[in-house]
Amino acid sequence: MGVHVTLIINYSIFPNRCWREQDLSSEFPGYKGKALQVLRKAGAEIGDMIRIIKDTETYEGILIPRSGYGDEKHVVIKMKSGYNVGVHLTPNTRIEKIGVGAKPTFTSPPLPKQKPGLPKVTIISTGGTIASRVDYRTGGVRSALSASDLYSVVPELSQIAAIDAQILFSLYSENITAKHWAETAETVAKHIQKGVAGVVIAHGTDTMAYTAAALSFALQNLPVPVILVGSQRSADRPSSDAATNLIGAVRAAAWAPFAEVVLAMHQTVSDKAIVFHRGTKVRKCHTSRRDAFQSINTSPLAKIENEEITMMLEDYCQRDLSRRLVLKPNFDEKVALVKFYTGLNPDVIDWYVDKGYRGIIFEGTGLGHVSSYCFSAIRKAIKKGLVVAMTSQCIWGRLNMSVYDAGRDLLAMGVFPLEDMLPETALVKLM
Repeated sequence: MGVHVTLIINYSIFPNRCWREQDLSSEFPGYKGKALQVLRKAGAEIGDMIRIIKDTETYEGILIPRSGYGDEKHVVIKMKSGYNVGVHLTPNTRIEKIGVGAKPTFTSPPLPKQKPGLPKVTIISTGGTIASRVDYRTGGVRSALSASDLYSVVPELSQIAAIDAQILFSLYSENITAKHWAETAETVAKHIQKGVAGVVIAHGTDTMAYTAAALSFALQNLPVPVILVGSQRSADRPSSDAATNLIGAVRAAAWAPFAEVVLAMHQTVSDKAIVFHRGTKVRKCHTSRRDAFQSINTSPLAKIENEEITMMLEDYCQRDLSRRLVLKPNFDEKVALVKFYTGLNPDVIDWYVDKGYRGIIFEGTGLGHVSSYCFSAIRKAIKKGLVVAMTSQCIWGRLNMSVYDAGRDLLAMGVFPLEDMLPETALVKLM
């Protein structure tokens, strides 16, 4: 009997590996006015190879749909390099049709033949970039592939695990809330209780650290790994990290020696290694780099390089199938994360008190401070029964609220110092 792995996918991670579009509703999606006239005059259709001659420059590529919000003076082609280029039309611009292309559709490739006896992986999609494609109505990226489609376009998985597919959500990560954390935790628990060897949750990168923290608290006494995985680059881009991250996550879910909630992403901008960050100690530190996620005030837990899993910390919870999972999926959203800034109006604190919030996590300055003109509102909040705790706006380092008078005053009134805990982790824990 093979080892069982459950993979939960939030499609904010992996866009498809090459450009595909389906169910286009018009002849020239996104084109109008002058651009549409020029294309019709050339006899070109979406998917055809065209040559655009503009002054002394010549461009060749596949004619593709464009954003419906665009103007009527540009034509967009996909060049051999894989990148999309918009060419501004002038009175002297000529377009020639030089080849007939296949109409842009998406047909899932046949599922690869699986190696017998592999771990079983259930892919549960929750939404996002992991399986997305370009939305030519808006020019943005939107969810596109089902879990089975994702499996078929990442054929390497067929040599790592036997894949089963399930869709949980179709949400971008910014739309995921505490109720989705609870449902995800419950779904993970069900699969773990069936005896799987690990769970992978594919998730949008923007709020993945929040979900990682939430699952760290909701899934206690884990017997197997629970791994969140994301992608910084959509799969229609040559630099996509989607497949590499997913492959590493599935491999770790099946065979890693640890049993913790972790987040799997690139260690560097290259594809050399995937690292696994503890769910309560990780932050997204860059908007677009493939190594955007960093473990804060600690080392990553483990890494995969050349298909080998190496532990980077000695102290970790080991995989133990006899361990009984404890599920605590309840979250109360009546808590707040307040970033202190110069001139913060204390009325903000009063508002949370008046609205019946249970607690406030402050992102204070440096060692853990807010200005003295907030003290009265903080005292009122604590007197009303709110939990008030302090974290630092600094990414690295630890609070020490005993150094300066402001910190000592806050401690005296009952503010909890949270040492080196990340603000987002503190917020989720307070829920």
